[in-house]
Amino acid sequence: MTDRTALVQFATLARLPDEQLDLARAALLIAAVEHPDVDVDFYLRALDSLARPIAERLVPTGRDDPLFCVNTLSQYLVDDLGFRGNTEDYYDPRNSCLNDVLERRTGIPITLSLVYVEVGKRCGVPLAGVGMPGHFLVRHRDVPDFFCDPFHGGILLSADECAARFRDVTRGAMPWNAQHLAPVGNRDFIARMLRNLKGIYVQRDDFTRALGVMDRLVALLPGLPAERRDRGVTRYRAEWLEGAAEDLRAYLAAVPHAPDADAVREMLAKMEGA
Repeated sequence: MTDRTALVQFATLARLPDEQLDLARAALLIAAVEHPDVDVDFYLRALDSLARPIAERLVPTGRDDPLFCVNTLSQYLVDDLGFRGNTEDYYDPRNSCLNDVLERRTGIPITLSLVYVEVGKRCGVPLAGVGMPGHFLVRHRDVPDFFCDPFHGGILLSADECAARFRDVTRGAMPWNAQHLAPVGNRDFIARMLRNLKGIYVQRDDFTRALGVMDRLVALLPGLPAERRDRGVTRYRAEWLEGAAEDLRAYLAAVPHAPDADAVREMLAKMEGA
């Protein structure tokens, strides 16, 4: 599979309603930016395989209380298989690629949370992503004050403990809001994954991969002009002037009075004079 094929498949997926978006498939089509030959179906089956031993532990007990179920899931993923947060090389792009996370059993908070959500879905443990600023978590869908931190060994947290973790991570730079613990939809989950990877590639001046990620963001969030602007600026830096101009004109057409509109017009003028 080429990255172009993966992008077409991702764009098709992105047009679905939020509840129909397949998080795992979307994540693997994102990973194609780094791994164009990724076998999507193989890794979807790998998630199925992870879920089976957990289901085998849960079903015979007849227990479905959330604490027992989440602890059983964490025990298998963390204690038995060794899934853990990558604290040694947090910004390695592989931490944002689901296939690598499944192979290496290490990742960042959002990709480890995705593993929890997808494995939980397959073995009957209903989990949702929680996009707390600075640190992604999961929560049990049926219990409001029951959170889990896959990056730190699957530790269970109350809302108050999440707030304390938020203050540690943000160092007081942001005020706490209980809405930080609201479950995120599939589209927002995927967008946050993409923005993490986008930041890594832009920081490295890896324009080819950055643009692959930005193409997916534009497909996922077509009504968000800022994504067209960011892709236009990156295309400009990559010296793809025709594509850059197309994106920047679309941005100005959508938000002609944006705070940065004059700067964007100046960039367009430079391109037109080149």
